[in-house]
Amino acid sequence: MTQPPPPPPFPEAPAAPVEEHRFPCENCGADYRYAPDKGALHCDHCGHEEPIAHAGPWEGGIRELDFQQAVRDQLPAQEMEITRVSNCPNCGASVEIASDVQAKECPFCATPFVTDTGEDRHIKPKAVMPFVLTEDAARGAMTDWLGGLWFAPNGLAEYARKGRKMQGIYVPYWTFDADTKSSYRGQRGTVYYENRTVMRNGKSETVRVQKIRWRPVSGRVARFFDDVLVLASRSLPKKYTDALQPWDMTALEPYRPEFLAGFRAEAYTVELDDGFVEARQIMDRQIERDIKFDIGGDRQRISSVDTTVRDVTFKHVLLPVWLAAYKYRGQTYRFVVNGQTGRVQGERPWSAWKIAFAVILGLIVAAAVGYFYAMNQ
Repeated sequence: MTQPPPPPPFPEAPAAPVEEHRFPCENCGADYRYAPDKGALHCDHCGHEEPIAHAGPWEGGIRELDFQQAVRDQLPAQEMEITRVSNCPNCGASVEIASDVQAKECPFCATPFVTDTGEDRHIKPKAVMPFVLTEDAARGAMTDWLGGLWFAPNGLAEYARKGRKMQGIYVPYWTFDADTKSSYRGQRGTVYYENRTVMRNGKSETVRVQKIRWRPVSGRVARFFDDVLVLASRSLPKKYTDALQPWDMTALEPYRPEFLAGFRAEAYTVELDDGFVEARQIMDRQIERDIKFDIGGDRQRISSVDTTVRDVTFKHVLLPVWLAAYKYRGQTYRFVVNGQTGRVQGERPWSAWKIAFAVILGLIVAAAVGYFYAMNQ
């Protein structure tokens, strides 16, 4: 008698519904948007406002998820969602879109594209950091930053000041918690000095020579890592987004779609396990600093480290970034502004005319100094 095939070890969860977040004004029916300066939903059509209760990370209970369970694709269905996304053919950004949007420019690189209606199944955000800066405040921070750059073209700063609106984007990040214990072997160095006699210009002199006395050591260190932050996007150069730190993680709110009203959200493109690889590198650097502190002495050498990582948890969070992408004289310039602190980073623009003028001016000054020096001689 033929036996029926065994059931799969992990039955597939039912597909999560496609989520769209629309918030019609209860007064006129137009769409609300989240207003950072008011901390509330605001209707640009009639001015009506709807307050949002801010819970904070502890009162609202932002819960961590089990990392191993997620890697095995065993998260409960309620932790997953399906959203409509559009993928930029130039920079690869994956941006959530509304069903009624048909054509847009990529907010990350200003490349025009016609949106598709692809659906993306991913882990739901657990927390969101609401925007604090308005678009006007972010633009002011960006133009001030541009104005303070040496050799930047004046036209770009003016173009940015009067240009189109900046895009408010919620950028995806992973945060990881982990309990670590590390055993190590190494050496502790103690600095001491010896006097030596050397000959200089036919005379003997006594000099102090630094020496290091090494002795073997071993030990253990432990550290609990909380909210190790890893960018979950490849749309922007990582050096810019990393330079937007620090973020005040105590300002995280339990995820509510109201905070996204009027803004865009980027879907993560760095998978969870790849994000943890980077998180481990961050942890390992901190563990190395802990070991050197534990070794003590004047110098430290580490020959081996054995780290046990336990109780790894994570969450998917959205952090606020104001983004500008301008095409100026045939080149694309991208700037990012921390939507919480106003810190600005971006591609360094150069003005060939300013550089040439500075070189010519430098040559003139050098020639004048040389002339007066020769006359004085």
